[in-house]
Amino acid sequence: MPQVAERHSSTTRTPGITVARAHVTADLPASAFFARWADMATWPQWNTDTAWVRLDGPFAAGATGELKPKGGPKTKFVVAVLTPSEFTDVSLLFGARLTFRHLVDTVSGGHTRIDVTVTLAGPLARVWNLILGKGIRNGIQADLEHLVRAAAEVAPAS
Repeated sequence: MPQVAERHSSTTRTPGITVARAHVTADLPASAFFARWADMATWPQWNTDTAWVRLDGPFAAGATGELKPKGGPKTKFVVAVLTPSEFTDVSLLFGARLTFRHLVDTVSGGHTRIDVTVTLAGPLARVWNLILGKGIRNGIQADLEHLVRAAAEVAPAS
C-alpha cells in the first residue's frame, strides 16, 4: 500500500468562486490516478458523497455523463479538460457550474502530486455554495486520500 508522502487541505469561503482546495503527494505514477478517474463506475469507492457515475462514451475531453450524489439529484457533467497533466470535470447545476480541476505533476523522487480546486460559477453559484460547499470542504481531503488507495490497486508493481 502506498504511503501518502504529503497532504494538505485549505478552503476559501468566497461564494461563487473557490469552494475548496486540497492536494496530496503519493508514491504512485500519474497513470494510476488517470486510470481511476477513467473508471467512473468505481468513483463511489473513493468519492464518499457519490452514489454512482455513468460516462456516455470513452473517457476523453468533451465526454458527457451523469452522476448522482448521495442525497442529491442526478446531475449531468462534462469532461472539460483531459491532458497528461489535467483532468477537469464540470457538473451542470441549475444556474451554476461546479468544476473539479485536478492538476497532476511529477515531483522529486518520482512521486505524483495531485492538486484539486473546486469552484462554482454562474448566477446561482452563491446559493449552490450554501447547499454544497460545506460538504465539499469537509470531504475533499479524505476523498483525495481514498483516491490514493484506489489508485494503488491499479498501479503497476514497482
